[in-house]
This record gives sequence, structure tokens and C-alpha cells, in this order.
Amino acid sequence: MQRHMKTGGGGSSLVVEDVCKTFGHGADEHRVIEGLSLRVDPGEFVCVVGPSGAGKTTLLRCLSGLIRPTTGTIRYGGELLTRPHADIAVVFQDYRGSLLPWMRVRDNVAFPLEGMGVKRAERNRRAEECLGAVGLADVGDKYPWQLSGGMQQRVAIARGLAYEAPVLLMDEPFGSVDAQSRFDLEDLTLSLRASLGITVVLVTHDIDEAVYLGDRVVVIGGRPTTVVDNLVVDLGADRDQITTRADHRFTDLRTRVLTMIREAQAQAQGEGPTVRSESTSEEPAPDRSPGDAMGGATGGTGRGDGPAREKTGRAVR
Repeated sequence: MQRHMKTGGGGSSLVVEDVCKTFGHGADEHRVIEGLSLRVDPGEFVCVVGPSGAGKTTLLRCLSGLIRPTTGTIRYGGELLTRPHADIAVVFQDYRGSLLPWMRVRDNVAFPLEGMGVKRAERNRRAEECLGAVGLADVGDKYPWQLSGGMQQRVAIARGLAYEAPVLLMDEPFGSVDAQSRFDLEDLTLSLRASLGITVVLVTHDIDEAVYLGDRVVVIGGRPTTVVDNLVVDLGADRDQITTRADHRFTDLRTRVLTMIREAQAQAQGEGPTVRSESTSEEPAPDRSPGDAMGGATGGTGRGDGPAREKTGRAVR
């Protein structure tokens, strides 16, 4: 698949510094994220894990520019990210809420590009190219409801790729498909990342998925949420669902992440160590924007300044 990215490769660095996000006002105020710092460099695959309600989706929406942090900064390429950016595309959780059932598959993939002023011929070219990249070259004339769940989620991924953006944000993109389709989609995502050189940030509640896919696993939690730990995944570039998951390095890292989350949950309930903390409250449901239904986002600018740091002062990369 040919890419025509303005910046090439994985684009620029995403740098999150001391971000807080609060919903509500006065007595109803609820701080979901506090003092969260993170850096994602070009070409990285970073997975973010944490319990339900920990603010994973809120963090991703801040990274996309769809919502703004209450305090702190997010920079892309060094400039403040205050709105959706043309270099950043998004694949949301559930294909059933993002694909338009009355549009053919090809038109679903091309639809968001119309609002960007992309001409029809170019929209159709990108749609066909991206459908081919996700293994759906022959389904452009079908409707979403004629496809399996796994195939529909591939269409949603194709729509994210159609932006030709160097950064792809994915919000639990495989949670609504069966186990085998999930494995296939995970491998597809690794293949696309390798062939296109894009940067991927994926949030998930599935620890195994995070370890299998990521170059790094960032564990978030607390009340409010911040970075609990930042773990490098040393499994090499060539991974497969059988041998990689049986590797002792995989199981060791999985155990470390699970232990962190269990400790955090116990601490949040007042039952265990206080070294780490984890939120058990539900995250406020963010308002949906038109970009949500289109599987991607565009807008804003930026240029990276040095490593972000947690409130402890430790650099997070």
C-alpha cells in the first residue's frame, strides 16, 4: 500500500506533560486524570492498560484532540495539540456505532475524506487501497451488515488508514469480536504497523493483548489516574499467537502487569499495599463528536520538547 504522508514514517512525537482532566463542576466535580505524563516517539507501538473507569478512553480522546485537558499540555511535534490533527487518525471501540449501515463499504471508508475536501477520485482510490491493505479488496460494493463482525472492524481500521496519517490511535478496537477474529485483527495491526511505519497508541483492558502488541506497556491507575508503570516489551519484532504467547518473557511480563493491577485494585479498596493505586470508579461517559462516527480525526499542529516526566520526576518514555 502506497502512503503519501506529509511527515513520513511515524510522524512526530506525542508528549503528554502533567495532564489533569476533570468533569463536572463544584460538588459534582470528578477528576479522572491527574499529573499524567507520557511520551510516544515516532514509529512506536504503545499499549495503555488499566481497569475499567481508569480514564483510558479519556486519555485517548485527549491525545486525539477531540477533548482538551483541564490542565497540563499535550504536544505533537512540539506544538500544542488543541484540536484534531490531520496527522492523527482514530479507530473507536465498536464498529456497530461507527459504520453507516446504508452506505456501501467503500463509501464508509471514503466518507470522512469528503469533509476534508479530498476529491472523489482520490477518495475512491484511498478506499480501495486501504480495503486491500486489511484483506477486504473484494467487499467494497457490500453493505456493513453483510459482513461478519471481524470484517466490519477491518473496515473501521481501513477508514482510519484512509486518512494517510502517521499516527493511529485505537480505543479497544477488538473488544466486540470473537476470540479468533481478535487474534487475526491483532496480527493485522502488527503487519500494518511494520509495513507502513506508523505510530500506534492502543488502549485495552486485555493484558495479554497489550503485551503481545506493544513495544511498551503503560499501566495507568489511581484515584485520580496517573502512570503506575512503564514497561518495555522485549519480545522482538516477529511475533505470532502461539510461540510468542508461550514465551516465558511474555508470561513473566503478563504476570507483572496483572500483579500491578491487582495491587492497585486492592489498595483502592483499602485492602492492600499503598505503593500503587487504581481506580474502581466508572469513567464519565464523554460526549460523542462527529469525528467518533467517522473513525478518525483531523485538525491542529505541533514540535516535541524533551521527555515528559511523572510527578515523581522520573522520565516516562
